[in-house]
Amino acid sequence: MDPSLLPSLLWFVRIAQIKSFTKVAKEYGITRAALSQNLKSLEQKLDTTLIFRTTRDMSLTEEGQLLLDAISPAFGSIDRAVRNLGQSHDEPSGLLRVNTPKVVANYLIEPHINEFLTRYPKLKIELVMDDGLANIIAEGCDAGIRLGESLAEHVVAIPITPMLEMSVVGTPEYFKQYGIPQSPADLVNHNCLGFRNATSHALYSWEFTSPEPNGGDLEVQPNGRLITNDDEGMIRAGLKGIGLIQHINFAVQKHIENGNFVRVLDQWCPPFTGFYLYVPSRENMPAKTRAFIDFLKEKREQL
Repeated sequence: MDPSLLPSLLWFVRIAQIKSFTKVAKEYGITRAALSQNLKSLEQKLDTTLIFRTTRDMSLTEEGQLLLDAISPAFGSIDRAVRNLGQSHDEPSGLLRVNTPKVVANYLIEPHINEFLTRYPKLKIELVMDDGLANIIAEGCDAGIRLGESLAEHVVAIPITPMLEMSVVGTPEYFKQYGIPQSPADLVNHNCLGFRNATSHALYSWEFTSPEPNGGDLEVQPNGRLITNDDEGMIRAGLKGIGLIQHINFAVQKHIENGNFVRVLDQWCPPFTGFYLYVPSRENMPAKTRAFIDFLKEKREQL
């Protein structure tokens, strides 16, 4: 491989990931024209168009997407290796990048972030919000957090929550007006608010398991008049009595305890495997990553 291609390939990856010439140019302190010329030169050397661009928009060509998929994991590995160089294996330091769903950041990390940073004064942390199953190496992250059921068997994963449950909740006023569902089949008569995954854009189905022996699993597609990709916004709408929501128990527990929410169908929502922190490998794990794992395991006992 021609080593002179490496800088241009790296610029291509950043442009494709951020999807903006202007933002990349501003981030790295170069002109947009220089960045555009660099990409044009790369395309000429490769004899193919990698990015379609207009004055207002840009998109990857088929060849550009193939190239990005092939080289971004390698550049992610290089980025992590460079950032880890010189870091003490005894004292956590440097930048820790964690790819995490927003709900985990809101309820499991952000409430304790000041304590974590106070405990490790040489550490910085960046939370990369992503509801999809991320390739943390390609994204240049040190660790990711996802539900255990969504992880591949080969990844190194550490549980950071106990078993969890989904909770179907609504306000007392809502149930007084519309009645209490006795089974998931009754939800067809209720305003079930929907949550759309911000990454995949899929609308989540409400999942249930029959309490009857060998009853099996079933899904209900929410048919409410409100759909959002903000789980906090969904909770606020539920608290206003607009309709029912289904959410992870720790996100609505305080509202149940103070009486603003009433939980229903709990016998249809058995425990399931909770969230795990996953890393590329246990070998040569940086002290910063180990410190974060130990911290979350400590907080796990408080959930």
